[in-house]
Amino acid sequence: MQHLFTFLKGMAMGAADVVPGVSGGTVAFITGIYERLLRGIKGVNLESLKVLQRQGIAAFWTAIDGSFLLALFGGIFVSVLSLASLLSSALEHYPQLLWSFFMGLVLASALYVGRQIKWNNLPSIVLLIMGAGIAYGITLFVPTEMPKSYPMAFISGAIAICAMILPGISGSFILLLMGMYKHVIEAIHERDILFLLVFMMGCGLGLLSFARILSWLFEHYRSAALALLTGFMLGSLPKIWPWQNVIQTRINSHGEEEPFLFQSVLPSAYEGEPYLLGASLLALLGFALVFGLERLGQKTGE
Repeated sequence: MQHLFTFLKGMAMGAADVVPGVSGGTVAFITGIYERLLRGIKGVNLESLKVLQRQGIAAFWTAIDGSFLLALFGGIFVSVLSLASLLSSALEHYPQLLWSFFMGLVLASALYVGRQIKWNNLPSIVLLIMGAGIAYGITLFVPTEMPKSYPMAFISGAIAICAMILPGISGSFILLLMGMYKHVIEAIHERDILFLLVFMMGCGLGLLSFARILSWLFEHYRSAALALLTGFMLGSLPKIWPWQNVIQTRINSHGEEEPFLFQSVLPSAYEGEPYLLGASLLALLGFALVFGLERLGQKTGE
């Protein structure tokens, strides 16, 4: 049953990672599995390989928390394959509703993480402001469009996965900035196995290296790390504001016109149906879901 809950949490992480502006790391944190995830990834090292050689597969599997990692990444994989098309369609046709839901989720996540920090010292406040500034600065970058290539798939995978496991920093948005988001989504839709394999190899390299840094930070500077992550979440909120008008389009590599630059506006100034009631309800649902996931994390003993 615990592995089933872990699989479902992985599906929630995968769904979040598909949407530019939302981080799967945020879902991992609020469901109580974030630090266990970092420990499991960090456990894949030379020492565990020696365990494999000397004591066999069972001992190696235990050393890396293999059942947990398999259930979690299985959930992420299934979610990305099954929900990529649905979420992309929702993002295209009902962006204000989808962004409202995620805004409620991210705002509640920032409050949830912020609750665990002692705010009676200056470094925590400075790190909060720094994290918010970095995340907001990233949202101001103008996306590019890169040609589809295997070297770029590997490099973008290694970079984006670092963002995907950071609460508040969206790996999908990093892919968007690098001009690789559409290529990756298309590869998922078209089952381009080779391209996805190269991308996943890059993800694996980035994950194994960056998880060690994050795990060390949590072990030695937990409060400071949480303050920085809270800042990341708050700084990412402008990116997922539900009502954004298109102010510039561009022609993509397929010769199609697509939205390029957006401007955040009030619902009354939105060029389209604002769906204000539905957006408000979904924002509240996202907000409430965070604390429901928190309770789920406590119940399942993660």
